[in-house]
Amino acid sequence: MDTTAAGRGPAAILRAVATPSRRPKDQHVTDNKATASAQIGVIGLAVMGSNLARNLARHGYSVALYNRTAAKTEELVAAHGDEGTFVPSAELADFVASLERPRKMIIMVKAGGPTDAVIESLIPLLEEGDIVVDGGNAHYEDTRRREAYLRDKGLHFVGAGISGGEEGALNGPSIMPGGPAESYVTLGPILEDISAKVDGEPCCTHIGPDGAGHFVKMVHNGIEYADMQFIAEAYDILRSAGFSAPELADVFSEWNTGDLDSYLIEITADVLRHVDAETGKPFVDVVADAAAQKGTGQWTVQIALELGVPVNTIAESVFARSSSGHTALREAARAALHGPHREASDAAQRAELVENVRQALWASKVVAYAQGLDQIRTASEQFGWDIDIAGVAKIWRAGCIIRARLLERIRSEYAAHNLTTLLEAPSVAAGLESSQAGWRAAITHAVANGVPVPGFSAALAYYDTVRAERLPASLIQGLRDFFGAHTYHRVDKPGVFHTEWSGDRSESQD
Repeated sequence: MDTTAAGRGPAAILRAVATPSRRPKDQHVTDNKATASAQIGVIGLAVMGSNLARNLARHGYSVALYNRTAAKTEELVAAHGDEGTFVPSAELADFVASLERPRKMIIMVKAGGPTDAVIESLIPLLEEGDIVVDGGNAHYEDTRRREAYLRDKGLHFVGAGISGGEEGALNGPSIMPGGPAESYVTLGPILEDISAKVDGEPCCTHIGPDGAGHFVKMVHNGIEYADMQFIAEAYDILRSAGFSAPELADVFSEWNTGDLDSYLIEITADVLRHVDAETGKPFVDVVADAAAQKGTGQWTVQIALELGVPVNTIAESVFARSSSGHTALREAARAALHGPHREASDAAQRAELVENVRQALWASKVVAYAQGLDQIRTASEQFGWDIDIAGVAKIWRAGCIIRARLLERIRSEYAAHNLTTLLEAPSVAAGLESSQAGWRAAITHAVANGVPVPGFSAALAYYDTVRAERLPASLIQGLRDFFGAHTYHRVDKPGVFHTEWSGDRSESQD
């Protein structure tokens, strides 16, 4: 069948894809002029939107389709119309009219202005009780603003974080919807149905009001930044010690069978094993060493600063990407600076190093989760979201980019204990204790050999900071009081104090 969409209208596309040879008898594409028949709609049919629409259709839902450029809609129906029931529309008004009430629609367009533009176009076409879902990577404050704005108009607005990339959108993502609880009664069963599953349990739950869902997705992405940085540092330490890319592919494959079992470890082995067809070299050796970013990691750090939550591992991961892309800085530094001589290792030393790096990778990963979940807990308390942290860990176990064996341990620990931090959970604290020596040894090796490990180092510094009996902040408080009369507290009596540093150094109490 000719599936070329160019120059053909929706009617022609519908006729073309409706042939019996392309579609089982119980599946069809509905004419966009039909009465309201679609159970849910998708606006924005780039890769993520198209795959989400296909996922919905594959699960038996009648899916309304709309894209600003009709060709995208036609292409989707032509290529995948046999996967389920689609109701395409060339006009937004027809799209809305094709939806059953209460209408449920998912916006999958670029965050920011484009999302606001779509919302404004929808408002005149909607009725009280209709549900608008933003499935993009929106800033949670934008989601809070939009939710309040549409609530005043009698409409439900749901900010839903969707993780899993293109494959997840098609085959089952982790979904983090926020917004009004009553909207989840109608919308939730659909989202749970298309989400990833772990032992039959959906990787989707109602996170909390207004911006809670997008906030959790943002933190998910921040942890993702840290996780990838740790993996890169583990690779760098071992590659600098003489391991080849194929050897490291085997190392990561082995790690993926143990407590580091995760999606990112799995695909790291695949990437390291890949050979560039043009040069015959390992793929990682022909790729530029400058990592890009789209902003959610930056948001995580910025908002953590606003909330007063230390997320230094995530911050160092964001800065590491910035450093990798700072070409002029790196060129100047390479010309002027020199590091230590690197010593070759024998087989026994290499094996020990591999184990130490494994321990450092696992322990650092735990710290990143601890910091991210602390940020979610703090925001939940500040904004009154009442987020279930165990529930968050539960829906991250599959579908999303940071899915890992560790998350089941995190879920069970939060379900069993009232935790201030993940690090105090009994099994986690025991795991960190057993990994501590290797963690420190890996960092020591990296420092001695001039291998940058900002992520590993930041994670260990956080571990040592939060477990310390006493921190040197007492000296900082003395300095602040000295130059700025910022006052201080004492450990032996209540109150706020100031020392007359420029006078007789007597102490007064405010």
